[in-house]
Amino acid sequence: MAVTTEPPAGTSAGRPGPLARLLPEPGPKRPLSLATFVNALGSGMFMSSSALYFTRVVHLPMSQVAFGLFAGAMVGLVAGVFGGRIADRWGARETQIAVMLAGTVFMGCFLLVDAFWSFVLISVLTGVVFAADKSSRAPLVRGFGGDDPARFRAYLRAATNLGISLGALGAGVAIQLDTAPAYLSLVGGRALAFAGSAVALLWLPRLVPVPAPPLSGRWDALRDRPYLAATVLNCLMSLHFAVPTFLLPLWIVDHTEAPRWMVSGVLVLNTVLVITLQVAVSKNVSDPESAGTRMRWAGVAVCAGLLLMMTAGSVSPWAAAALLLVATAVYTLGELWHAAAAMEYSFGLAAPHAQGQYSGIFGLGGGVAEALAPALLGTLAFSLGRPGWFLLGALFLVVGLVSRPLVAWTVRTSPQVRAYEAPSA
Repeated sequence: MAVTTEPPAGTSAGRPGPLARLLPEPGPKRPLSLATFVNALGSGMFMSSSALYFTRVVHLPMSQVAFGLFAGAMVGLVAGVFGGRIADRWGARETQIAVMLAGTVFMGCFLLVDAFWSFVLISVLTGVVFAADKSSRAPLVRGFGGDDPARFRAYLRAATNLGISLGALGAGVAIQLDTAPAYLSLVGGRALAFAGSAVALLWLPRLVPVPAPPLSGRWDALRDRPYLAATVLNCLMSLHFAVPTFLLPLWIVDHTEAPRWMVSGVLVLNTVLVITLQVAVSKNVSDPESAGTRMRWAGVAVCAGLLLMMTAGSVSPWAAAALLLVATAVYTLGELWHAAAAMEYSFGLAAPHAQGQYSGIFGLGGGVAEALAPALLGTLAFSLGRPGWFLLGALFLVVGLVSRPLVAWTVRTSPQVRAYEAPSA
């Protein structure tokens, strides 16, 4: 006897309800999305409060905290490449679960830190986890991307931003309380987020590693000129990610007449636009050519946004506020186009059998940009004034304009035999 079910009230057969339409299609995408969201939730809690926890609860000087976090980030950059290679060879699902469990343990160790050197040691270990998380997840994203991988990658980025935002909101409550138990709960929450992500990943089927072709080597990504070119271009363009979190808040408070609450206003606007528009903006970005086009658009938009931000420093308070909102909206479009292009470069130019390794290399470039961005942007914008702003805008504009022709040229002229590309019919 066949069993039939009636659709829930308010829905029609064949059309999913409102909640279902917000979720990926049934199958592996859902647990992978859930794992990504939970992990991002914990990340938002920790990123927003870590410095305060280590200075106010562990009682470390800020200089020591900065050194420990920097050491962890630098070691993690290299470790991410090896984490991706392990995922390619031994299985991305298993590697990702192991990374999440390691994150649970190491983050829990932060609750026991009481001296500088123990703090540095755990910072390095967690730095390895953070980097290996990204590179070992990449083969899962590629393997379960389905018929529209660009859309799924955009969905995951939107879920990541939503999780980080909600985590930061929770951290704000704890920061307002400003007590040791409140900060301890955030660190513990980050550890639990790692564990929750590992549990969600258990629902994924095992992803069989893609066999390496005969002509491949151990470190194909380091010999792949098109991929390295895209990595360098993305590294340069990624410098702008410090604009909403570093450059713009300092500019608003110290160099414009806009109300101070505009710092929160522009960050909220940026976050909302990223969460709501990422999927739509990433539509039809399915090859290096379309990615190059989006990079060009990104360069133009980021340049225009920066110049509008600069102009806000020389007008009346409410005109400055209006300009900052417009500038943030324009800049965020550039951020979205860049993210769509970067994801396509990261996956579309990578060898399927070594996606983790390639993503580790790509993440290495992004990590370098993250480390250099505050010093570079601060020097140009605050030390040089208007000429520095124009130089910044020109940098992003040029990178955007040269990305498509440069990547296309490296693909045409690369002497390497890209054995992973499908042979022509």
